[in-house]
Amino acid sequence: MAKFTVLSPTAILGYGFPERSFERGLDCHPDLIAVDAGSVDPGPYYLGAGKSFTDRAAVRRDLAILLGAAVARGIPLVIGSAGGAGAKPHLQWTVEIVRELAAELGLGFRLGMIPADVTHETLLEGLRQGKLQALAGAPTLDARSIAGAGALVAQMGVEPIQRALAAGCDVVVAGRAYDPAVFAALPMLRGFDPGLALHLGKILECAAIAASPGSGSDCALGILEDNRFVLQALSEARVFTPTSVAAHTLYEKSNPSLLPGPGGALDLTDVSFEDIGGGRVAVSGSRFVPSQGYQLKIEGARQAGYRSIAIAGIRDPIMIQAIEEILEQVRARVAELLPDGGRNGRLHFHIYGKNGVMGDREPVRDFVAHELGIVIDAVCADPESADTLCSLTRSTLLHFGYDGRIATAGNLAFPFSPSDLRAGAVYEFSVYHLLEADPLELFPLTIMEI
Repeated sequence: MAKFTVLSPTAILGYGFPERSFERGLDCHPDLIAVDAGSVDPGPYYLGAGKSFTDRAAVRRDLAILLGAAVARGIPLVIGSAGGAGAKPHLQWTVEIVRELAAELGLGFRLGMIPADVTHETLLEGLRQGKLQALAGAPTLDARSIAGAGALVAQMGVEPIQRALAAGCDVVVAGRAYDPAVFAALPMLRGFDPGLALHLGKILECAAIAASPGSGSDCALGILEDNRFVLQALSEARVFTPTSVAAHTLYEKSNPSLLPGPGGALDLTDVSFEDIGGGRVAVSGSRFVPSQGYQLKIEGARQAGYRSIAIAGIRDPIMIQAIEEILEQVRARVAELLPDGGRNGRLHFHIYGKNGVMGDREPVRDFVAHELGIVIDAVCADPESADTLCSLTRSTLLHFGYDGRIATAGNLAFPFSPSDLRAGAVYEFSVYHLLEADPLELFPLTIMEI
């Protein structure tokens, strides 16, 4: 029976992992070490600003262990969505760390670097040819919005990674990538079933999160076989169960049976999960269904202004009961005092303790709270206007008179001084679309002998 073993050290490069778990994984003689290094979960800021949401020292720590083990044992190491968002500055940031560590550790290997950046011209041509399709909730896309996007990346599939591995690269650092592709590219290249390989990648991209108890900072092992794959935890504190694996299979999916990706979809209609003992689960029945055309997800971010915030607490039960009405009155007063809203600024109140997490979608309407946390969120075209909008809103709310108010002192308790904080540039997704494209054309490969 053919087997292919994949070691996933951590959910995100830089989240850390116990070296004891990693060593257990190495004892299983993996054919591949793969790790996802990014996500859109932290929002558009990191793509737009060209910064990583993971700490450099933490990424360096993880990479030192991974590089040392992979190169010494001749195990291919594949890293996807480098630097968090996978654009040019994130890729260069990661490769710089790799080169530093190679020099310090005395390592020699062939490095494959795969950028995922998309030019504005490529997207404009796709728009003209009708090859762009909006994803649910995506903003309207036209030539102006494309031009306004400061950063654009395409989410690569398995093909660019396979090209790098076929060219003899020992270490592959890829820009923005479809999460399962990082884990599935090499086994698919060696003839393993695409459906099983991609489903395994879907689980391993989050490492031990799919175990019980789950952890994004621990290792997991996946073993591909002819007609199934097996998941194995690498810590004595965790096990995989059919429930934990099935639950993670449903993670981040709008359709429980289908997971779309570059070149097709993963069909999970007939999937089954079997407890085979020892904290291991066998998964079978996953199928990959190719699409008629090859589509790549495009992510683009544009700067939308600058943010200033103020954080405060409220303890008055009279104010708490009427908080929505009071905040609307404060909003109206600020608009009257600052007619342009701070140069067409946007003002939002996050009410923690009531609906700060889910907002208008909060199903609990009848709440009883003895205190609330309020975040005043002001966004304007420039930092100074955001400061003005935030400051005026804070001072208005602090001394606002409302029905039943007894105290004449301030309404708010501030945990910080200064109370107003600059949060810097604000970005938003301006492109969140599918582009019909060649699976390799947008992802050039650069090979370096380190």
